[in-house]
Amino acid sequence: VAGSAGGFSEEHFREAYAEFRQPVGAGAGWQLLVETLSISVYWRRDKRTGLYEYKVFDVLEDCPPAVLVDVYTDLDYRKQWDEYVEELYEQEHNGQTVIYCKVKYPFPVSKRDYVYIRQLQELDTARGKIYMVLSQSTSVPQLPEKRGLIRVKQYKQSLAIESDGNGGSKVFMYYFYNPGGRIPSWILNRAVQNQSRTKWDAQNQRLLPFPANPSTLQW
Repeated sequence: VAGSAGGFSEEHFREAYAEFRQPVGAGAGWQLLVETLSISVYWRRDKRTGLYEYKVFDVLEDCPPAVLVDVYTDLDYRKQWDEYVEELYEQEHNGQTVIYCKVKYPFPVSKRDYVYIRQLQELDTARGKIYMVLSQSTSVPQLPEKRGLIRVKQYKQSLAIESDGNGGSKVFMYYFYNPGGRIPSWILNRAVQNQSRTKWDAQNQRLLPFPANPSTLQW
């Protein structure tokens, strides 16, 4: 569901935090997709679309939460490491910061673009500081759909980062992305999976300029 131009409420952040604290259980329909070293990836089929939503858990040793948040929210840096991004920028519309992104997909899926809002909040909890970053698709009249591109209208991501107590970070990410169009869902699922896995590999490399041990970066 597309987000409103008003941004995220405190309730949105509380719900994302509760999801972060809740273990993945088989009863909720989540299944383990990938587990290697420190990373675990779960997926669950969305009944409405036939596509999958994902949860990722990881530990990044020697990479402090504040550094990881800076890297994650740096759009200019993302354009350097994300091979799928062709256009990416922020704009202000009616007092709201929105992000425009144009991406390419593996053949035979056409190029997509989407407009989304993103907000960072730092939560002080009994466990210490937790960085929460929420993102969700939206629409503004100043960024209409473009000919030759399919506009993504269902995108949602939440990210939680906290210290692992040893100078590194614990990371949780929820991700749902419906590329839209008329291509069968099994092809779209394959494209999204391939794109997501490539991004997770690329995110290892994007942290290299920062003071961290590359061999420990798995997210």
